[in-house]
Amino acid sequence: MMTENIFEIMLQNRKNLHAILTKTPKEKLLEIPAGFNNNVYWNIAHTVATQQVLIYKLSGLQMRIPNDLVAKFSKGTVPDGTATEEEMMMVADFLISTAEWLIEDYDTALFQSFNEYKTSARVTLKNVDDAIVFNLLHEGLHLGQIMLLLKQLA
Repeated sequence: MMTENIFEIMLQNRKNLHAILTKTPKEKLLEIPAGFNNNVYWNIAHTVATQQVLIYKLSGLQMRIPNDLVAKFSKGTVPDGTATEEEMMMVADFLISTAEWLIEDYDTALFQSFNEYKTSARVTLKNVDDAIVFNLLHEGLHLGQIMLLLKQLA
């Protein structure tokens, strides 16, 4: 597997999301346009939460972000239209740190087991490599959703 390239793409995507989060006015990040059920901020935070679930939790490891953040932004949740500055700064920090931690943890062979999982897209993840690749796809889908939301808010 060409994990080095995958990790480079992941880190660049995370930097792109970080720029959107830190440069977009808070009211635009939290606004839900007509016809949508989520907002830019939820999509960004959701990528952080999902990465932790798909890679760390399914590997039987402690997730590296608070459980309440995972609960608030996991699949099936919807934004409540609020976010504290502290929470938004934490998500911004986690966008980069969780990507860097994943690279370090992968390189040190931390991921020794994996609980097979069938995603809602009907993709079966059999190992951590599958989870890393699928997570990149997942984050790309949400980046596309974010771009669409930003276009609607312009």
